[in-house]
Amino acid sequence: MYKFRFLLCAFITTVVSQASFADVRLNRLFSDGMVVQRETEIAIWGWADPGESVSVETSWGAKGEGVASADGDWSTRIETPKAGGPFTITVSGTNEIVLDDVLSGEVWLCTGQSNMDFALSRFVGDAREVQYQPLVESIRNEVATATDPWIRHIEVPQTTSIYEAKVDFEGQWVEVKPGQTEVISATGYFFAKELRKHLDVPVGLVECSWGGSLIEPWISEDAFRSDEELESYFDAERSKAEALIAKMDAEGYVDTKYVEALKKWEANGKKGREPRATVDPRDDRQVPATLYNGMISSIIPYSVKGSIWYQGESNAKHFPEEYQKRLTAMVETWRKDWGIGDFSFYWTQLAGYNSGEERQYTWAMVGDQMRRALVLPNTGMVVLHDIGEAKDIHPHNKMDAGKRFALLALEKDYGVKLPAASGPLYGSFKVKKAGIKVRFDEVGSGLMVGRKVLMEDTVEVEENLGGFDIVGEDGEWKAANAKIVSKRKVVVSHPDIVKPKAVRYAWLDNPVGANLYNKEGLPAAVFTTEER
Repeated sequence: MYKFRFLLCAFITTVVSQASFADVRLNRLFSDGMVVQRETEIAIWGWADPGESVSVETSWGAKGEGVASADGDWSTRIETPKAGGPFTITVSGTNEIVLDDVLSGEVWLCTGQSNMDFALSRFVGDAREVQYQPLVESIRNEVATATDPWIRHIEVPQTTSIYEAKVDFEGQWVEVKPGQTEVISATGYFFAKELRKHLDVPVGLVECSWGGSLIEPWISEDAFRSDEELESYFDAERSKAEALIAKMDAEGYVDTKYVEALKKWEANGKKGREPRATVDPRDDRQVPATLYNGMISSIIPYSVKGSIWYQGESNAKHFPEEYQKRLTAMVETWRKDWGIGDFSFYWTQLAGYNSGEERQYTWAMVGDQMRRALVLPNTGMVVLHDIGEAKDIHPHNKMDAGKRFALLALEKDYGVKLPAASGPLYGSFKVKKAGIKVRFDEVGSGLMVGRKVLMEDTVEVEENLGGFDIVGEDGEWKAANAKIVSKRKVVVSHPDIVKPKAVRYAWLDNPVGANLYNKEGLPAAVFTTEER
């Protein structure tokens, strides 16, 4: 009797397994509530039995066909309609899949570390400093009351993969309504909300982000191997990872360092932070290429309009002076792998934060590297140093963060005429007698000294222009006198420096005295005129 039950279970399991394998499947992006990029040709893909024919039909009239390869992969391409919906997409093979409530609109990637990763729910707790509590109250109200079925969001789960490029994930599309809004990326939400205000079309957000992650795990192995210096870094890190994997897989492995640290911590009355076990490189989000393999690869080549990137905090302690090269490599290879041209890519200099480090300007170094990466085509940079919180690395003002990202997209991607889409960017400098004259681009209707308070518009104020440093032949940087002398120029000087060499601006992790704006209220970017 036991043998009969065993054979019966085995038969049922085999039948179920075969049936499951025979079913046509879709990448999880293609599911109910999805948003497709409007008025373009998009890829649709999935899996089926080798040689199986798969057809795609849509309620707006577009059709496509594909045949599964020997590995079971299939894909096809279809034309998408003008903005609107809801539509349906029907995929047919040995089985039929009907996707309901499909919208056509604008699709954006939301990528980076915690300030992109954190959902609205992470910002409803009380602020660490009382002056920021109004921001908390605003977000609480947004979570409780916001309703907009034309903003949709799907998140790729945080997944590492050191070798294998993942091709699918588990997730679902949600829309803005009480009970769902809270799980949406806060930065992404306010970005989408601003786009909706101006464009009145559906907006889809595809989120791939992980708090605390470096930029290196988001870069593909191919990207590392496209540059000799990056390849050397990658090979060294991969060798360390593989050596540790071999050690951890060995019979009788003991995490000696962790065990000793734990005993010491316990003997000390468990004071301070509890020690952590050594992370297996196969589960380590910091190993180069692991998040590209585990997350980004699973959504390529889903058609998007562009990407917004909020990351850099972790790299302030990890090769900050090389961030431009890494960001450039990442952007270029994402674009190459997506195969849809040089799609728009916008990033942000970091919000001000008192890091507590002795050298409190590594965030500025990363920010200046970001500025230099703007030589890439179809890119833009948001500036947030004026809306940070000294005691919270995750500032609550994601409203202005999202809006500033949206300004770039509205002007560059959608042709909306705006007074300004960016704050002042360093252009050039000339030494003039005992001072340096700095020329700015993106000044809108002109430069001004401004003050920004919470979500209120920046206002022009009668105060000294701050945030500038100047250096002479002795190499000693000094806080400088600065004055706006024309629509786009500032003169910087110091009475003790007669032969100035260079100028820098907002060169601190939390540059509270930096108050240069354009008259449209957008802050000037961190920069140094030094050659780097």
